[in-house]
Amino acid sequence: MSITVNSDNGIALEPGLYIVATPIGHLEDITVRAISVLGQVDIIAAEDTRHSSRLLQKYQINTPLTPYHDHTNPAQRAKIIVRLQQGQTVALISDAGTPLISDPGFRLVLEAREMGINVVPVPGACAAIAAICSAGLPSDRFLFEGFLPPKTGARLETLNTRVDEIATLVYYESPRRLADTLRDMAQVFGDDRAAVIARELTKLHEQIEAGTLLELIDRVDADDNLRRGECVLLVKGCEVVKGDGLSHEVIAIMRVLVAELPLKQAAKLAAQITGEKKNALYSWGLANQDNNND
Repeated sequence: MSITVNSDNGIALEPGLYIVATPIGHLEDITVRAISVLGQVDIIAAEDTRHSSRLLQKYQINTPLTPYHDHTNPAQRAKIIVRLQQGQTVALISDAGTPLISDPGFRLVLEAREMGINVVPVPGACAAIAAICSAGLPSDRFLFEGFLPPKTGARLETLNTRVDEIATLVYYESPRRLADTLRDMAQVFGDDRAAVIARELTKLHEQIEAGTLLELIDRVDADDNLRRGECVLLVKGCEVVKGDGLSHEVIAIMRVLVAELPLKQAAKLAAQITGEKKNALYSWGLANQDNNND
């Protein structure tokens, strides 16, 4: 399938920086607006010009490319800012998906905004969103965490900060670290926590695997294909205790305090420690008096 968009539509782009989402795999996962913008801007700033040139060739876009990466090109960023200050139009794209979502672009966008330059989002494909909407995990609330630290100690430390998070957790992960990350997650969240691996989304070998962390560890160990390609790793959030909305950590604190203090005093002290409302803690104590006295 080929789409050709006539950029000569009589409506010129306003000067500014256009943040343009590109496909994450399937080259047809691009919006008509994105094709139009890429065809009209003065220049396209791309993470990898050789990679991006294939997309431009498919849609017969002849706009010149210039390399840009937040971490290695401060001089190149300065050149782009000069162009923008001169009233030119610049599109920023990453290798795949939406720029700035664990991809370069933040420094350029920040500098452009600080200088009063118009920054225009042109939304489209994003691996994290594609994964969350197809994973079968709660999607009313989710927390995108990007990439975890590559070293085990730092990774465990980071995961431990999310042990009581009730939102679905969304991570990007390198396939070569996937097995180790799953084992660390099982250690922190428990073997039976529900999780999903979404691999090679929109590509030929797309694969979405759901199960407990323990089940996913076994599948990754048994299937070499799961250790290849781009991965999104999703973990179901912590279950709140039914009826009171208190986390397991807060309840553990209440159990210790109620064992040593009158309920009213325990609730007051627990509220100071945890930040929870005293009335909610007191109500939990009343509802669980028999269990607390065991």
